[in-house]
Parts: sequence; C-alpha cells; structure tokens
Amino acid sequence: MTILVAVVSYNSERLIPDLIAGLRTGLDGLKWHLTVADNDSRDNSVALVRELAPEATVVEMGRNAGYAAGINAAVAASPSYDAILVLNPDVRLTPGCVPRLLEALEVPGTGIAVPNLVDGDGVLIHTQRREPSTLRMLGDAFLGARRAGRSRLLGEIVTTPSAYEAETCADWAEGSTQLISAECFARIGPWDERYFLYSEETDFALRARDAGLRTRYVPEAKAVHLEGDSRVSPGLWALLTLNKVRLHRRRHGALRASAFWAATVLRESSRAALGKKPSRAATRDLLTPSRLREKPGPASVARWAR
Repeated sequence: MTILVAVVSYNSERLIPDLIAGLRTGLDGLKWHLTVADNDSRDNSVALVRELAPEATVVEMGRNAGYAAGINAAVAASPSYDAILVLNPDVRLTPGCVPRLLEALEVPGTGIAVPNLVDGDGVLIHTQRREPSTLRMLGDAFLGARRAGRSRLLGEIVTTPSAYEAETCADWAEGSTQLISAECFARIGPWDERYFLYSEETDFALRARDAGLRTRYVPEAKAVHLEGDSRVSPGLWALLTLNKVRLHRRRHGALRASAFWAATVLRESSRAALGKKPSRAATRDLLTPSRLREKPGPASVARWAR
C-alpha cells in the first residue's frame, strides 16, 4: 500500500520544513512518496524541498497554474500509488492521521476521506459542506453562515457540533487535507483546472458523489490547518465567490444559476454595505459580466491586490 502525497507549493518556503516533518509523523508506518508541484515560486521553496526531502519528486510548473493544475501534475508525475493524499503546505498531520483515513477508504462507497481539522489555536474548523444551492446562499445572507449551517436546508457549511463527533458523510469537504482512493481518482479525475483556485475540490467531490463515491469525515483522524487568507483578501474572496457561481452554472445550467447569482449578489452586497472590503470586491466582480466569463487566473487575484 503506497500513499502519494501531492502538495502544491507557491512561495511556501516558510511552511515546508514543518510540513515535511509532519508527513513523517502522520504517515508513520506507511509507505509513501512526496510529490510537490511548484507554481513558479519566487522564494526558495523548490530548493528547500530538494534539500529536506531528496527522495521527493518536484514538478516545476513554470507558471502559477493554479491548485487543480498542480494536483493533476503531481499525480501524473508520480510512481504508482493506492491512494492520494492532497495536502496544503500549511497543514500539519498528527500521529495516526493517515492510517485512520486509509481505514475509512475501505468502507464501501467511500472515495474521499477527510480528517478532523483544527486551526493553529486548536479551534475546530467546520470542514463539512453541503452542496451549494440558492436556498442555502439565501440562508447565509439572512442568517449568517454559522446559524444557517445548523439547518440542512439553509446552510452550506455544516456547523452543528454533533456532526463533528462521529464518522459521517458529507456532500464535499474543505480541500486542504483529503485522502482520495486510486479508484476514485481514476474514475473522476483529473481535477477541473478551469477554476484555478477554489471550487475545484467542490466540483471533484460532487462528481464523485454523483458516481456513488462519497466523502467520509473521520473524527479520529486529526490535523492542524494554519489556514489561508481567503476571508481577508479581497482578491481571493472575489475569486472564491465567482467560482461558486461558475460551478453552479456548470452543474445546473444558466436558468438556475441566475437565481443562485442573484442570491450571491444579495449576500455580498449586504456585507459590502457594512464596509467589508472582500465583499465589496466580490460584489463588483459579480456585477461585471466580463468577470464571470473570463478564465480565472493570477490576474483575478492581483487585480484586487493593487
């Protein structure tokens, strides 16, 4: 049994030493291989991986190709595997994490296994998700994500505390730490590179669910996610929001997507009115038709960094 650890790096030099140390802890007792796809980092990421993990495979993308493209490149460049551990550079595995996820993959109908995640302060991260819908977007708009998430009909983010106490299945899960069976990737992959960043894990998990392969949450498997800055970066939040609309349109068609778009505009514009800069950026992009038509890429983020 061999685990492929697929990591996408982008200016991740400060994270790599602890990442590699955590792999040796979380994968103890298993045979594994690390492949890092580097999205044209300007720091010392590539050299540091080669120094600290000389046995690893490094794929230099030559450009910032996005998260899905990095995962696909890492998988394509790797030796044979029985499961793929998709891992963000800012995730720290705890002892026994991956063996427990591997056990969960053996449950019939499971294609993806995800752990219990906490942030750097030890606070539970609500990683389970329901499929995005217009009603759930409206629930978020009027009630807020935490309150809406207690309702199966009204919330996309599962926030009910009891949902994180026992093993269960979700429509999809936050994509920083996922163990995907080789069968699942062969049937559902590759990840859709059109999203660049955000919603690619949603798309993959929903397509897997449609094919009868579920995402299983495993509370006994634990990891720490130091987390990114999508909540505070206007560019990243706008991209995340637009990609939700793009995903909905691809799955449900233009007519239903128009209602989802309207609900998303309502949510973001109401928060923009309260002075939230990320929502202001998202609202402006949502109301600019060319933004929804363009292919997401680094410029989508850079536009709001100026």
